[in-house]
Amino acid sequence: MSDLPRKAVTRTAKLAALPLGFAGRATWGLGKRIGGKSAEIVARELQQRTAEQLFKVLGELKGGAMKFGQALSVFESALPEEVAGPYRAALTKLQEAAPPMPARTVHGVLEERLGAGWRELFLEFEDKPAAAASIGQVHRAVWHDGREVAVKVQYPGAGDALLSDLTQLSRFARLLGPLIPGMDIKPLITELRDRVSEELDYGLEAAAQRAHAEEFAGDPDVVVPAVVHQSEQVLVTEWMDGVPLSEVIADGTPEQRDRAGQLLARFLFSGPARTGLLHADPHPGNFRLLPGPAGADDAAGAWRLGVLDFGTVDRLPGGLPETIGTCLRMTLAGEAETVYGLLCAEGFVRKSVALDPDAVLEYLLPIIEPAEVEAFGFTRGWMRAQAGRVADPRSPAHQLGRQLNLPPSYLLIHRVTLSTIGVLCQLGATVRLRDELEAWLPGFATAD
Repeated sequence: MSDLPRKAVTRTAKLAALPLGFAGRATWGLGKRIGGKSAEIVARELQQRTAEQLFKVLGELKGGAMKFGQALSVFESALPEEVAGPYRAALTKLQEAAPPMPARTVHGVLEERLGAGWRELFLEFEDKPAAAASIGQVHRAVWHDGREVAVKVQYPGAGDALLSDLTQLSRFARLLGPLIPGMDIKPLITELRDRVSEELDYGLEAAAQRAHAEEFAGDPDVVVPAVVHQSEQVLVTEWMDGVPLSEVIADGTPEQRDRAGQLLARFLFSGPARTGLLHADPHPGNFRLLPGPAGADDAAGAWRLGVLDFGTVDRLPGGLPETIGTCLRMTLAGEAETVYGLLCAEGFVRKSVALDPDAVLEYLLPIIEPAEVEAFGFTRGWMRAQAGRVADPRSPAHQLGRQLNLPPSYLLIHRVTLSTIGVLCQLGATVRLRDELEAWLPGFATAD
């Protein structure tokens, strides 16, 4: 792999090969069944081959294709187990790694953006990337003042690649839909496209990370690396070690899983209240589990959550909308008419649509079950049950859900909440979610 493939014809050809590959494997599978293999074995082999091709292409292309794959990865826990198995390893791999950009390209970007004497800014610089993401890769280095740093370098042509990929992927949305049954892929791609300009701007990312780092400085639970230097296409932040959340999902102890889940929920709800910003890219690759501060004991409760990548944020100057907390509290109290009125006022129910308030309440209650109890055990089985209930065309929940609307101002909040719940289910964490809602969600604890 040399540079990020930028020519539209090259990237389009790679993406166009995906549905052709799916069709070819379907034909191969039919031949296997005729040859005597059971449908179950053939299906498993098909899924494995599809996963390998899909994530190989998405990983190689980086850009919007990889960003799309990362967005899908947090919904893995909603897949039926017989489908999820073949995809899980590929999805987890995609969250943490991609083919690297050559050293000569990295050096070229650094020289262009930091000046010909860029090496003087570093005591050490590792050419081999420590991590690769959708629009850039990270190199470990030592800043001239001795601090260990992470140097994030944007791929040349990343902006054009993002827009081209997402436009192309939107044409294949129907074919990609079966990866996440019951989920409409096209709006997800549209939303990703709308956000690319912000994510490409490292100045905006640096400002968002500084705001979080300053607010959470000295926090016993959440750690955000400080920004050291920023210029166009280059962002230098303090280095942060720790156990990637993907490793906790794969091999973590029950104590680590529960602690990571609790802190993830705490950060989700406390971040907007404390900074006016919502971290809007909650896939496992952006979180680390860190030991407690020096001198703290080694108990599970001493673990802290490290947070990376502030390229995508939702700006919420007043914190999360109070309507969310009030609506959630009223739903738990069984106030169907009040909840329905709030949903109508916020645009969740279109003016042209009339729904039964009791039916709406019945639709919402299973979804908000984690907020009803003192501690809730998030599992893949629970997530699949929720996804299946809403996705089954024969289900009343499916029929009602199709009539609800998601206002544009709630798009990122909705996605972040669902994605975080997906990660909690991947962790299999038991979380005291109600504690976090009462502490941080406006309108939830008490009526004003």
